[in-house]
Amino acid sequence: MSAADLVSVVEPPAPLALGRIALFLDLDGTLAPIAPRPDAVGYEPRRSRLLERLIGALDGRLAIVSGRSLADIDRILADVHPVVSAVHGLVIRTAEGVATSTVDPRQLDRARQVLGAFAARDPGLLVEDKEISLALHYRLAPACEPEAVRLVEGLAAELGWEFQPGRAVAELRPPGPDKGDSVRRLMATAPFAGAVPVFVGDDITDEDGFRAAAELGGFGVVVGARRDTLASYRLKDVAAVLDWLERPLS
Repeated sequence: MSAADLVSVVEPPAPLALGRIALFLDLDGTLAPIAPRPDAVGYEPRRSRLLERLIGALDGRLAIVSGRSLADIDRILADVHPVVSAVHGLVIRTAEGVATSTVDPRQLDRARQVLGAFAARDPGLLVEDKEISLALHYRLAPACEPEAVRLVEGLAAELGWEFQPGRAVAELRPPGPDKGDSVRRLMATAPFAGAVPVFVGDDITDEDGFRAAAELGGFGVVVGARRDTLASYRLKDVAAVLDWLERPLS
C-alpha cells in the first residue's frame, strides 16, 4: 500500500442500492463495538436480525470478513450463517461449504508456549488461539505493546510466517490470502459474481478489502475516526453502520 494512495475521507456513503451490490462486512469495530476482550462480544438481536434481512434482500450476496475464527463468528452471529471469510482470509465458508488453507497447527506449538509464558506476566494480556493463527491482545495492558509487538515479529521471522498488526493486537499467521483476496475469490463465484462490491471495515487489515472492492468497480467504507485510508467514504461508528445498513430495508 503506497502512501500516495491514501486519502483522509470525511463524507458518508450514499444510501445503499441493494439490487446491484455485494456487501463485505468486518465484524469487530464495524458490526460490533470493540470490547476489552474478544470473548466479551456476543449475540446481539438487532445485528442478527439485520444480517438475516440483508442476506435475503441481497439474494445471499453478503459476507462477513473478519480476523476471528469461523467458530467464533458463528458463536457471535448465533442462528445467522452467512458466507464467511475468517482468520483474515485463511478460512472461507462459501455458499457451498468450507475451504481451509493447508496449515499444520503443530507449527504453532512453540509459539503457543512462548506467547503463553509472556501473557502470564500480566493479567491484561490475552492469547487468542485460532488454531491456525495466534493473536496476542494487549488492549488491557497498553504498556506491554512494544514488547508484545517485538515478540510476535520475532516469532514470525523465526517461523517464516507473517506479523499481522491490528488494533491493540499483534497476530502471528501463516502466509496466505488476506481480506482483499477473499473479496476477489468470492466475487468470482455465485451469488456475488456481477455485483458491485462494497467493503465496510475499521481496521488496518480492512485496507486490503477496500483496495479489492475499488479494483472490482466498488468502494470501501471506513468506520471510526478520520484517518488516511483507501476507502472512499466514512461512517463514524458501529451505530452509524447499522443505521446505514437498515435504511434501505425500511
